[in-house]
Amino acid sequence: MTLQLVQVNFKAGDDSALGRFWAQALDWGVSSEGPGVTNLEPVGFDWPDPSAVCVDLVRVPDPQTVKCRVHLELATASDAHRADMVERLQELGATPAEGGRGDARGTVLADPEGNVFTVLEPRDLYRDTGPIAAVVVECADPRAMVGFWGEALDWTVHELSDDRALLRSVKGVGPYLEFRRVPDGEAVWTRVHLDVMSDPVEDQARETARLEGLGAVRADVGQGDVPWVVLADPEGNEFCVLGRG
Repeated sequence: MTLQLVQVNFKAGDDSALGRFWAQALDWGVSSEGPGVTNLEPVGFDWPDPSAVCVDLVRVPDPQTVKCRVHLELATASDAHRADMVERLQELGATPAEGGRGDARGTVLADPEGNVFTVLEPRDLYRDTGPIAAVVVECADPRAMVGFWGEALDWTVHELSDDRALLRSVKGVGPYLEFRRVPDGEAVWTRVHLDVMSDPVEDQARETARLEGLGAVRADVGQGDVPWVVLADPEGNEFCVLGRG
């Protein structure tokens, strides 16, 4: 099993501007693989590496302002650190957002294009995750999602209930992947999705076949002839298996 969760992909109206916001928010480096694409990762990072889940921003004509199933939660070291971070993020262009996504766990904000995220209260659980504490996926059935994603990534399950599932790399590094139950129909999957990658990348076809064996299906989102494969998990959430062009 060689599959890694490598990045969260945002559809953006202005990938450069949104990339600058998130690069400053995370204190990460910025690069680009081509026009309309901005890549964010820790300075000196060489992926796939479970110590971080990177961020990819792709410009689209109409990114749609919707409530998405995937969002980021940011780690803090103390109450003072959280207050300073919230203030700094608002200076960078974030705005207060409505609750419903972990507002009891921290401060809910929206980035300059309306993507909601949470600045968490300090917790021992997230003390060594890096700036991103968790990538949260809202879903109807966390247990079923773990049944698929736990096998897909071979990550360790740290918590499992009807309402919440928490996974992390078997190496004990990087952010958590959390599946959080929400009422049916409350969230949609449009603007943000997960990208996974085989290591070595040449195993893309084998890993894609394995994912299909676990219950994933091919998805057509108008991607055309590209070096990645678009699949949908058992709840219909699209994700990409990256390859090399």
